Amino acid sequence: MPSRTPRTLLTALAALTLLTAGPAFAAPAPETRAAAAAWDTDRAAAAYAVNPAAVTASGSENADTSPGRAFDGNGSTRWSSDFSDTAWLRVDLGSTIRVDRVVLDWEAAYGKRYVLEASKNGTDWTPFFTETAGTGGSVTAHTYPQEVTARYVRLRGVERATAWGYSLWSMKIYGGEPAPASTTRTNLALNHPAYANYYQHAGNSPAFVTDGGRPADLKADISRWSSDWNANRWVSVDLGATATIDTVDLYWEAAYAVDYELQVSDDNRTWRTVYRPSAAEVATRRANVKSPAEAVGLHDSVRLPQPVTGRYVRMLGKERRSFHNPAPATAQFGYSLYEFEVWGTGGSASAAYPALPGEQSGTYRTTFFDDFTTPALDRGKWRVVRTGTEMGSVNGEAQAYVDSTDTVRTENGALVLSAKHCKGCTQAGGGTYDFTSGRIDTHTRFDFTYGKVSARMKLPVGDGFWPAFWLLGSDVDDPSVGWPSSGETDIMENVGYADWTSTALHGPGYSADGNIGARQVYPGGGRADEWHTYAVEWTPTTMRFFVDDRLVQETTRNKLESTRGQWVFGHNQYVILNLALGGAYPAGWNKVTTPYWGLPQSSVDRIAAGGVRAEVDWVRVEQKG
Repeated sequence: MPSRTPRTLLTALAALTLLTAGPAFAAPAPETRAAAAAWDTDRAAAAYAVNPAAVTASGSENADTSPGRAFDGNGSTRWSSDFSDTAWLRVDLGSTIRVDRVVLDWEAAYGKRYVLEASKNGTDWTPFFTETAGTGGSVTAHTYPQEVTARYVRLRGVERATAWGYSLWSMKIYGGEPAPASTTRTNLALNHPAYANYYQHAGNSPAFVTDGGRPADLKADISRWSSDWNANRWVSVDLGATATIDTVDLYWEAAYAVDYELQVSDDNRTWRTVYRPSAAEVATRRANVKSPAEAVGLHDSVRLPQPVTGRYVRMLGKERRSFHNPAPATAQFGYSLYEFEVWGTGGSASAAYPALPGEQSGTYRTTFFDDFTTPALDRGKWRVVRTGTEMGSVNGEAQAYVDSTDTVRTENGALVLSAKHCKGCTQAGGGTYDFTSGRIDTHTRFDFTYGKVSARMKLPVGDGFWPAFWLLGSDVDDPSVGWPSSGETDIMENVGYADWTSTALHGPGYSADGNIGARQVYPGGGRADEWHTYAVEWTPTTMRFFVDDRLVQETTRNKLESTRGQWVFGHNQYVILNLALGGAYPAGWNKVTTPYWGLPQSSVDRIAAGGVRAEVDWVRVEQKG
């Protein structure tokens, strides 16, 4: 569901660990080192073609649905398991590779819950993707930013979605052997860990810049890292050990850096700039303005003035390319890089992605609480937000937020956010508004990372009334971050319907209408204009949303990053309560366009008559520590 924060209208640029004892296996065969596979080779199909015995399973429905059918390259054949929730399918890739992604193409009998696991010896298994609410179809599980280096990959069932066995048209695996230490000049970055401060979505993660893949025309939408739309973005490579570097090759898609720095580091913290294009080169690159349809990429082969040493190499963007758009103006996308090659000697294949954060220990304790029993709002806990001062107009909403007891006050032990109507009466931020309303937040008073956040609320019911209880990343106003890279957690949103509310997460690759969200309907005829408790439990690994202690959405970091985009919920957020009127989200449901977007005349009349308000009994934050 849409956020209430400013956003750029993005246009695509060319696009529970459930560990159980596994089955016993014979000792693995010796590792075979075949000729280097192409970057886009399905390593599972290649292994099966060389050795059909590389594929095994717990069982099959019949001889025509044997396990090899999922690896034979034929989209009309399939593996179908025996009728068991714990059925499994595995493949021996023949050599140890860094796994980039696994693609599962399900037949109608798909897995509701299942786990993808990796092993180096065929005995000890580590899960890297866990599905708890599968819906079938084609599923691409990207491994970034996990370390998944394996010779064996296994699909282990947990729960079938149907009475039949698990049924797969295909199981494809992509990746490659990491470049080892070398005494002869080679591309030391190949299949090594890569990082970036931000990326657009899971299909454009930094992992693609070291997979060896790029289109010959430097134009196709394949195998590339793409940043979000900000100039201050970087991508880096870990060579595994100190290396002597003489050349860096950057294969850019059309959205290349006009200006950038190449930097090296010994510790991934302190960086030394070893190259930057000259002013003349920057001017030439800046002048190359073409429409996205006409523009093509660029190959920068940077021979360093003298060899340098370092373990980490980084491209730090300084200025993005511009495009004619098509009126006489320019548009800029994020940086887009197909391949990052680092040529030299040294390095090591032992480079690995660091372990991701686990769950916190300890018990919850209350770190913030307000029951609004004071005569006026406690300004030590809350900031009153004003349109034109703390924020601008957003989402096509009709109201201006003002600091007034008419719109924000405490009353009978509750916070009251009220809507008011007065035609043309309010000037704010250079605009004229017919409505005012209230919004408060804890920014600069109480910003925090992780915890249980809850509130007891009663909401107004009526088309276009848009109360919300949510969290926003504390760095949202940093111009080098912005929304949605800041992250947004919508604990409760309602757009005027009596029987349901919604929850959502927004971040790079899953924002606005493409958010990760859910709707909940009150059980037993419950209504939004009755008192209910809304909550989220935010941990390093999971977001769990509740209504009256009933779980309504659970999103794990593992599934989010594997299938959607970057997890941006590892830093401070702050609490927001507001009552918006009309705008994008309500209009998307009620289809109202007049007299205001998403706000019909009947709702305008109710606001004018008084009494449209959201009430909050209390707000609580509990944290471990």
